Amino acid sequence: MRIVIALGGNALLHRGRHPDPALERADVVRVATAIAPLAHEHDLVVTHGNEPQLSRLAAEAPAGALDLLGAQTQGMIGSLLVCTLRDALPGRRVAAVLTHTLVSADDPAFTRPSTRVGRTTVPAPRPERVLEADTVRALLDLGTVAVCAGGGGIPVAVDDTGALRGVPAVVDKDLAAAVLAEELKADFLLLLTDVPNVYADYGTPRQRPLSDATPAELRRGHYPAATMGPKTRAAALFVERTGGLAAIGHLDAAHEIVHGRSGTLVRPELPAV
Repeated sequence: MRIVIALGGNALLHRGRHPDPALERADVVRVATAIAPLAHEHDLVVTHGNEPQLSRLAAEAPAGALDLLGAQTQGMIGSLLVCTLRDALPGRRVAAVLTHTLVSADDPAFTRPSTRVGRTTVPAPRPERVLEADTVRALLDLGTVAVCAGGGGIPVAVDDTGALRGVPAVVDKDLAAAVLAEELKADFLLLLTDVPNVYADYGTPRQRPLSDATPAELRRGHYPAATMGPKTRAAALFVERTGGLAAIGHLDAAHEIVHGRSGTLVRPELPAV
């Protein structure tokens, strides 16, 4: 099975913890330990968040350099993940790919900045495609565990001359993972965070964990934009477009989630009878 894993920021760095190199290394070791068993059984692509690291860099740099700061965080986190995954998977090929995500220069998001990064609010345009998807596919065919699409990918758009240019924006990492998973013809999109399930009737006295859901049920849930909303939208999008499976759950239960013993499974609608 081909699995795309999307590591949430709270899976990669404990919630509320300030980014620190020593702590980040310890957290990445935990990530590698959790997902390495899946690499023994499946083709694996690992994507990751970068919000704490990007915000730290953006607070000290001009907003126009945001695409390059995204590249910097991709390289830093990618290096940590590659080294720890190599240690956890002796003899296995592991490679990080610097990844660009194409967005439309006409995306309405550019007129409505919505995402806080550092000391400013920036646009979050919709990801259209991941430009290095073919390269990632080739690596998978060689048995390589690929680390890519960090922070949703470096956002680029086509300018009036037809050239690619970086743009001062961020791409939602979960939606980018869903787009990449579709391009790679993945069977499973696994969104890992620091909670065990999606919850129905979230924030009310009727709140309860969901063991499975359809895309329509997730879309009716109106989950918070700052937490579970992007994950439920990404899972719904992937399942609707591909007919594959998605799941959302706790990093430490990654293996159990794929085998149906934990998390929230997102499945296609059952056909009417």
